[in-house]
This record gives sequence, C-alpha cells and structure tokens, in this order.
Amino acid sequence: MFTDTHCHIYREYYNNIEEIINLAKEKGVNRFINNGCDTLSNKEVLKLTQEYKEMYGAIGIHPENVLEYSEDDLKFIEDNLYNNKIIAIGEIGLDYHYTKENKDEQITLFEKQLSLAEKYQIPVIIHSRDATLDTINTLKKYHVKGVIHSFSGSKETASEYIKMGFLLGINGVITFKNANLKDVYKDISLDNIILETDSPYLTPEPYRGSQNNSSHIIEIANFVADLYHIKLEELAKITNENIYKLFKI
Repeated sequence: MFTDTHCHIYREYYNNIEEIINLAKEKGVNRFINNGCDTLSNKEVLKLTQEYKEMYGAIGIHPENVLEYSEDDLKFIEDNLYNNKIIAIGEIGLDYHYTKENKDEQITLFEKQLSLAEKYQIPVIIHSRDATLDTINTLKKYHVKGVIHSFSGSKETASEYIKMGFLLGINGVITFKNANLKDVYKDISLDNIILETDSPYLTPEPYRGSQNNSSHIIEIANFVADLYHIKLEELAKITNENIYKLFKI
C-alpha cells in the first residue's frame, strides 16, 4: 500500500472528493497528506482530515500568496499545530519562477513559518522553484527536517538537502520523456525518497495532459521500481518506513 505524501484535494479542483479517495484506494493508495497553501485551503484541509481517517494534513502559506497573507493567517497555523491529524507545516518555501521582485517578502514569510516548525518540532514541506540557493541558506538557519517537494535539481543539490535531513519527493515529473531526473535519482538511496502526486498537477505519463489524482501514485511507483530494479512491494515498504521516520504515521 502506498501513501500520497503531497496532494491538494480541495473542492476547488474535485467535484466528488470521496470518489477521488475511493479511486486511489482501489489502486493501492491508502493514505494521503493533503497540503494547504493559504488560509482558505488550510481550513478545508483541517475539515477533510476529520472526515477521512486516511487523510493527514499539512497547513501553510505558499510563497505565491506572500502578498495576501496576514499575521492572523500565521496565528491560525500555529493554533492548529496541536491537531493530531496535522503532521507538517506546508506547503511553504520560495518561488522566483515568475518574479524575484518580492523575494525579500517571500524569505520573511518562509522564515516565520520555519520558526514555527522549529518551535513546535514539526516537519516542513518545502516548495522551491528557481530559488535553490536562497532555500538552502534559509533552511540552514533553522533546526528543521522535512520534505523537498517535487525535487528536480542536481545530484549535488540532492546531496545537500539529504545532509540537512530532508527527504526528496518524487512525482509524475520523473516519468516525463524530456526529464533527466532518472539520471539524478538512480544514484540516490531509496532511504531518502518518498512518493507524491501534487494532484491535481503534474500528471504522470501516460496520462499527462489530464487532471491528476492520487490514484496515479501507482504509475509513479511502477516507474521508480523499474528505475531501482526492485518490486513494488519493496518500494512500498521502504517509502512507508521513510514516511514513518519523518511524520510518525
């Protein structure tokens, strides 16, 4: 049985969440870590974790929302870290893909949430796009562990994150025909990876172009198992052990 360690299962994207969860369970996905990105989605994540025993939550403010958040939004996150179904602060991080003009504000928001994670000793789920150096330098200021979501960097960057105590999240991008991630991951120990979909985004081959959902963990898992020359059962065992070590679920 597999765990989708990073998805965005909101009503904004799916008309029937129960149907999405049941479809994933039919394909061997028995747990979900649903990631918020602003207060609206954080509230929905909290609600859904109470409705579905298979679902855990991460709550946080995504860097794309840096100009809209308030201190009340951070207080909301802090107030809900005592919930036993909330297992991480995320999705948080830095994103310079579209603009670097607000990078100082992004770093400030990132640091505020890392400070909460350090204070409450809770893992973080990190989004980093076109911001590797600032992400690493910021993380080094705090004693935190977590996941580098959708990691697609170099072997050297992977090694740096692993040394800092982070797992690497593999999703559908690794299956893309133009992706060179295979060459990066084949030299990374399975002890350092977990599987995710980033639903509804990043749908793996052969379904690329359609909306993603958690059932597609199985396509990612098949690809990764072939890459490492192991059976699916062994991949499930190792990745679930990695999840337990970090999140205690």
